[in-house]
Amino acid sequence: MRELKIKVCGMRSVANRQALEELPVDLLGFIFYPPSPRSVTTLPAAEAKKLLDTAKARVGVFVNENPFKILKQAQVLRLTHVQLHGEETPETCRLIRQNRLQVIKVFRVDDSFDFSLTEKYAGAADFFLFDTKAEQPGGTGRQFNWQILENYRLAVPFFLSGGITPADAENIRQMVHPAFYGIDLNSGFEEEPGVKNFEKLKSFIDQLKNE
Repeated sequence: MRELKIKVCGMRSVANRQALEELPVDLLGFIFYPPSPRSVTTLPAAEAKKLLDTAKARVGVFVNENPFKILKQAQVLRLTHVQLHGEETPETCRLIRQNRLQVIKVFRVDDSFDFSLTEKYAGAADFFLFDTKAEQPGGTGRQFNWQILENYRLAVPFFLSGGITPADAENIRQMVHPAFYGIDLNSGFEEEPGVKNFEKLKSFIDQLKNE
């Protein structure tokens, strides 16, 4: 099986982040969306800076935020990636990407999703992330029908997100798509919002990487 990148999103605890660094996780996600219970915007500035003090790739997750505010946060906290989870335009993606940040553009998917909507973002984003469609931005803890990813035919690599749990390792191992790049893990591995269960993640990653 190809080596999928593993992103763990919604980190909010310094101790938890330090523990997860022992695992073969490639990217850590930090949410900058105040309504989210996992948002780091309510943390004191010094604690937020300590939280993001990691050698792992650091992904800032934003929803319809002013791009210049995003760039300021990225500079202060040394983000490596910016994940855009709202209705951001290709122009916004390009602006952020021009500032030496990798851009992950999120699309919220259901059975009727039109994958042609991704085409105008080709060249504007480094990666796409396909998440389950919901009325409001943010995770739902539910999965969409992964089979509809067969309708995605661009070369832009994508992350799979939305309701992934420890029970999904084998199904993910069986997925075949030339642009399938990585998985995004969050609520299915939590003890509480913002705190991940180390053993669940370790067991899942071991199963996923087991040849």
